[in-house]
Amino acid sequence: MLVVETVVRIRREYAGGKAIKAIARDLRLSRKVVRKAIRAPEGAFDYHRSVQPLPRLGPYQDRLDALLSQNEVTPRRDKLRMTRIHDLLRREGFEGSYDAVRRYAARWREARRKDPGEEAAAFIPLVFRPGEAYQFDWSHEDVEIAGKPMRVKVAHMRLCASRAVYVRAYPRETQEMLFDAHARGFAFFGGVPLRGIYDNMKTAVTTVFVGKERIFNRRFLVMADHYMVEPTACSPAAGWEKGQVENQVQTIRGRFFKPRLRFASLEELNGWLEAECLRWATMQPHPEQKELTVGQALELERPALQPMLAPFDGFHETSHAVSGTCLISFDRNRYSVAAKAVRRVVQLRAYADRIVVRMGDVIIADHPRFFGRDRTIYDPWHYLPVLVNKPGALRNGAPFQDWDLPPALVRLRRKLGNDDDADRRFVRVLAAVLSDGLEAVESAVREALDIGAVSDEVILNILSRRREPPRTASIITPEDLALTHPPIANCARYDSLRGTRAAA
Repeated sequence: MLVVETVVRIRREYAGGKAIKAIARDLRLSRKVVRKAIRAPEGAFDYHRSVQPLPRLGPYQDRLDALLSQNEVTPRRDKLRMTRIHDLLRREGFEGSYDAVRRYAARWREARRKDPGEEAAAFIPLVFRPGEAYQFDWSHEDVEIAGKPMRVKVAHMRLCASRAVYVRAYPRETQEMLFDAHARGFAFFGGVPLRGIYDNMKTAVTTVFVGKERIFNRRFLVMADHYMVEPTACSPAAGWEKGQVENQVQTIRGRFFKPRLRFASLEELNGWLEAECLRWATMQPHPEQKELTVGQALELERPALQPMLAPFDGFHETSHAVSGTCLISFDRNRYSVAAKAVRRVVQLRAYADRIVVRMGDVIIADHPRFFGRDRTIYDPWHYLPVLVNKPGALRNGAPFQDWDLPPALVRLRRKLGNDDDADRRFVRVLAAVLSDGLEAVESAVREALDIGAVSDEVILNILSRRREPPRTASIITPEDLALTHPPIANCARYDSLRGTRAAA
């Protein structure tokens, strides 16, 4: 192919009267090429090969077309790379280079792009009214928590009108995390939009039908009804239907999570992320209203949002059997429950940060939630009714190791000693918590220690006296029957009488 400078020279010399034969001889070109350069409109001289020879790829062209067609409809995660396709062809006898396969694939995609109906790849810009809709999605990010690498699941929410963003990291991508993200996101935005746009995540959608018809998860619909939100699900593999939050995932990953974040706990990470969302809103200009920042657009959108009356009670409930050691298993960990539920079936409500165990309408356990594995979380007070009958377990019982007791009880146990009799006496004091409450027992222990009485009998006596009903009011004496000289409790008066008698 001729360069532009050569084409210009050919046209200039020909215009000056030089013959084509002479031009071809001087430039060492064929007369055919010279004539083509002269006839080209406006000096354009592009060479287009009408037929591409495929000396080595030709016998494998049908096989390569089949691989490319199959790869086109394969999900993105499972798509084959060109190097893998080249390797598959070589296994079947192909001796050509990787570049030949890569160039053919590029031409194949270009030809497909020019096929009729390719306009479906184009997009239409969307406009949302203030308070109309938000978009929700998840992403997976790598961070470092307490010195250990961890992949967290990040919930992304975005208001479609103001473009305000909210992100929060969780250890799991479960339904209770979804509920918690909505409650915190709406509180961050200061209200609730009318419509939510989601993909077909399992925590929200149970069944996907043709078109836009969906069967949403029952608990998810309860949450949507609580906030008065109309849920809308995108078409499968159609991320452009919630393009704002899809772009937000890439933007937040680059601006917030790179370089890798390092925090002591997940709570510190989420506090930092919320502060960054606020900072980003004050600095980022609105993409359409250039005179406003995202934060200013959010302030203008808030009056159009629905008020958030109360956060949704977002839990995921399951049933569990309590073991003989007063433990239930959940999410690869074990949690203690009150001893009265032993060998019974209870209901566990899992929240994003805690678990609550109920037996009927009574709460029998409330623990912070742990996300590791093979860990047992005890509450020693759950085992107190058992300890009353088995005081010998106080010293070596697993729930009572490192028991965080009130200071007065810690002093009492230290003063009582470490023998078996001391354990029994200390358990007698602890047993009073079941009837009198921890605060009353601690007060009685403090009173006994203040007077130097290190005795369970004294402490129980103090509690017993405090439980006695108040004395009834004395009889009110009428004014006419009141004594002129009321009696005085003074034994010294008798000494004065004795002195008077001796003088007589």
